[in-house]
Amino acid sequence: MTTTDENPSASQRWNRPIPRIGDTTSSATRAADPTGWSLGDQVQLGLDAAIDARRDIRRYRHDDVCEELINTILWAGHRAPSVGHSQPWRFIVVRDADIRDRAAVMADRERLRQADLLTPDRKSRLLDLQLEGIREAPVGIVVACDRRAPASGVLGRNTFTDADMWSCACAVENMWLTARAHGLGMGWVTLFQPTELAELLHLPDGVETLGWLCLGWPDERPPAPGLERRGWSRRVPLNDVTLYDRWPDTAQPKAPISALRQPLHSPDRRHVVAAHDDADQLLTPPGSLGLLDQTLDRVEAAHGADITSGTLVLVGADHPVAHLGVTAFDTSVTHDVMAASVAGTGLGVSTATAAGLSHLVVDAGVAQPVQGATSLRLPGKRGDLCHTDAMTPTDVEALLSEGRRIGAQAASNGLVCLGEVGVGNTTVATALACVLTGLDPEQAVGLGAGSDTAMVERKADVIKAALARTHATCDDPEHLLATLGGPEFAVLAGVCLGSAEAGSPVILDGLATSVAALIAATLSPGLHGWLVASHVSREHAHEAVLAELGLEALMELRMRAGEGVGACFGAQMILTGLHVRRTAARTR
Repeated sequence: MTTTDENPSASQRWNRPIPRIGDTTSSATRAADPTGWSLGDQVQLGLDAAIDARRDIRRYRHDDVCEELINTILWAGHRAPSVGHSQPWRFIVVRDADIRDRAAVMADRERLRQADLLTPDRKSRLLDLQLEGIREAPVGIVVACDRRAPASGVLGRNTFTDADMWSCACAVENMWLTARAHGLGMGWVTLFQPTELAELLHLPDGVETLGWLCLGWPDERPPAPGLERRGWSRRVPLNDVTLYDRWPDTAQPKAPISALRQPLHSPDRRHVVAAHDDADQLLTPPGSLGLLDQTLDRVEAAHGADITSGTLVLVGADHPVAHLGVTAFDTSVTHDVMAASVAGTGLGVSTATAAGLSHLVVDAGVAQPVQGATSLRLPGKRGDLCHTDAMTPTDVEALLSEGRRIGAQAASNGLVCLGEVGVGNTTVATALACVLTGLDPEQAVGLGAGSDTAMVERKADVIKAALARTHATCDDPEHLLATLGGPEFAVLAGVCLGSAEAGSPVILDGLATSVAALIAATLSPGLHGWLVASHVSREHAHEAVLAELGLEALMELRMRAGEGVGACFGAQMILTGLHVRRTAARTR
């Protein structure tokens, strides 16, 4: 047996082979200095500052973010840990205004849906919050998780099959902290139906989104988390969420608090930010006027703070569906109301006058022509929906065009308020609403003007028959108008588009005008940013239509007047609010 004495070279020490790649340390080095991998106090303090100052930003400046900075944010996300080194994240950078508009409407709709699930207090608090900056932020980033590889084929996912989604969440956190370190704001919006957002972005099956990240220069610098500052909740002590070894048998940690109740584009984001800036100068807490403040911001962004008036566009037509027993009034009432409106004494026109608004009365097909009204009457007969189409595609095209022209004309006077007159048009509006929102006719029909229970049942039967005959869908809004609509709906949809194209906000009235706006928004999704809901009426379908538009109504007065009365009251409120902003005390 050889000993060290017999072989002196056995006691000799040689230099350790040091690899040119990978870890160059030895076990001896690591044992001698277990803390040697630390990045030092300065980096630790910087990381702690970034984590502590990270905020969910909802308000943004209009200034752009350069591509170099965007790539810096993406590169941070791409260096996140991932299960089995699968790197399942896919980053979709969105600058297209049309896509942002569509996404913003989805978030608006979901915000209202979620609010309806909460207790009254939490609902009010939620609606007071600005929970997304999709329209304002110059850049949107959607982090999608590519889950098309079978879980068993990815190391670490066979047991925890959602670990790929966790990996993508880690990427989001990396991006968020990096954005904060560079002075950028990021907000994570998850107020979406995941399938809707996936369809908007044309994601293939097996690729799921983690919501929408807003990225831009922040127009707020919150010292604490927004929901904590707004009294939504407080950060619980660390001890309350820290357990050791196993879940305890007694004195279990409290469950998290639940608040359940048992190519038309939106206004330029520069103008949106300018409106926020202007409101912040008032000698009052930001947002002190609640929903009205949010509405005034939108109106100012669309048209400026100098609006002092507006125009009621009142459009009337008769409908053959009225002869199917769906209305309590004779069709002659349409003519009488329209004639009174021309004379300046109709309820809607009188309200407009009291609110300081001008008016325009449009005859789009009243059975007896209305003298003195702007005539958009088209030749030929119209169908009753139940047995024949309401109009021809040519009629729809012509009326939309004329409505656009009228909308642009009315926009020159400030706000554009919508009103309608037409015996039987609540049935028409409800049929359209059923297609546009997916409501069942029996859920959607309301009393209208003076209906009884039997008449409501007839309305539902007529609408069911019309839907069964046409098999209409919301994918082709012009075809929908032709099969189930009416002349005033086509004109009003055109007015919405023409007004927005001319830069004027549109104030909606009841169910019929809101349905017309929803059809117009289907034609041009960017329209949503120009719409204001004055009130929610007694018609069952109205709330669903407003939710589809992502709009919260300024008032809930249980009105069913029509004729633009609610729109005029809403306009009066807005004009008063704008006057207050112009004249109220300001801070330095």
